[in-house]
Amino acid sequence: MMKSCCVYSTGVLSILILIAGIAMVLAQVFPNLLYNRIKREVVLENGTEAFALWQDPPPPVYMQFYFFNLTNPKEVLSGDRPAVIELGPYTYREYRPMERVNFMDNGTKVAAVNPKTYIFEPNMSRGSEDDIIRTVNIPAMTVMERFQNSVLRRLISDLMKGKEEGLFGTWTVRELLWGYEDPVLKDLHAFDPSLDPNFGLFYKMNGTDDGEYVFYTGKQNYQDFARVDLWRDQSSLEWWNTDQCNMINGTNGATFHPIITKTEKLYMFSSDLCRSIYATFESELSVKGVPAYRFVPPSKVFANSTINPDNAGFCAGGNCLSSGLLNVSVCKQGAPIIMSSPHFYQADEKFADDIFGMRPTKEEHETAIDINPLTGLVVQAAKRLQVNVYIEKLPAFSQTGNVRTLVYPVMYINESVLIDEDSAKKLQGVVTQANVVINVPFIIIGLGILLGLVFIMLMCHKERSTPDERQPLLSS
Repeated sequence: MMKSCCVYSTGVLSILILIAGIAMVLAQVFPNLLYNRIKREVVLENGTEAFALWQDPPPPVYMQFYFFNLTNPKEVLSGDRPAVIELGPYTYREYRPMERVNFMDNGTKVAAVNPKTYIFEPNMSRGSEDDIIRTVNIPAMTVMERFQNSVLRRLISDLMKGKEEGLFGTWTVRELLWGYEDPVLKDLHAFDPSLDPNFGLFYKMNGTDDGEYVFYTGKQNYQDFARVDLWRDQSSLEWWNTDQCNMINGTNGATFHPIITKTEKLYMFSSDLCRSIYATFESELSVKGVPAYRFVPPSKVFANSTINPDNAGFCAGGNCLSSGLLNVSVCKQGAPIIMSSPHFYQADEKFADDIFGMRPTKEEHETAIDINPLTGLVVQAAKRLQVNVYIEKLPAFSQTGNVRTLVYPVMYINESVLIDEDSAKKLQGVVTQANVVINVPFIIIGLGILLGLVFIMLMCHKERSTPDERQPLLSS
């Protein structure tokens, strides 16, 4: 009887364990426990690892600049198609720690500034900062487009002739990036103090911050982790909320939070585009052994206002460009700057066809962000944007010759980050532990199935081991 009791107890226990395991799976008990723990730990708070990573990101960030060198300036002024050669990369290590950190509103928000410093990396570059680049004269094109008065136009044209300034010119990489004194702007500054006599694509952006930010810490809602709430313009000292970021010098925040799903839109704020952009899920992959979701901005981000009404604000003077381009002249002090993906990737084919030397490819020219979905940490990212200038023939300025109406590519950037080995190992450990915790109910179900098999085996053994009980009571 005792043996039979043990056998049937094994059967009952296997059923109970199976029921418990299935109930845990349906109720998501262990995943909820894990996610609740992550939500508590991923918060901007003194002493947490999340705060340390936010304040001083360990993986190195690199900014690569690629310039388009014009090879046929005379022919372009005669109406021919520009031919350019890509030069670079000119690579800089980017340092971007958070400084002047101040917690606010009972720890639910934190204020900080985010200065960026760029250090040239010769070993990671193809060329030096002294390389000469022939490209469009952006200050000249800006003042020619800006001043519509016929008298002023004649004066500016004469001034440019006196300074021997044309539509195209040569500058060093260092000058184009970090600034130089332009002779025409210098003279015009006396008449219009709002014109800065210096120009550079990243002028006043090395070793400086662009204002104060107020971030959510994620204490109240984990989905608000590190999201920007307010931005204070350094020049005007005005506060702006993130709802107004579409028409201001945008913020550096991003709404990346733990436990990301494939259906989410991940929002980023780009100062280069003067607006917020979003990315959607594209694929699953592994980066240094860490599972990740790849998110990319859809083509709709750069679509014209007919396809994407949110881009109506980039139609300067009611003139909307074709899909793939954004006119950001409003937030670039009136300079005729057009932003796109490198080599006009995902733009109307006519823009790449207008420039000899454009070869757009997905692998080299797409912006992509790889995020560990459990923690929301970026394991790899590449932000790729191209700076173009709108040029056209202006009858009042002989400097424009017979140039075609063009969106001319000046340079593009590739701002990239890749998780370091130590951080990858730590994240691998977190993911492994999470997988174990999440799979506990399935382990319990497996144990129940195993006990069920043991019960069946014991029952079979019991039947085979009692043949005498099946013999007749009376022999013949």
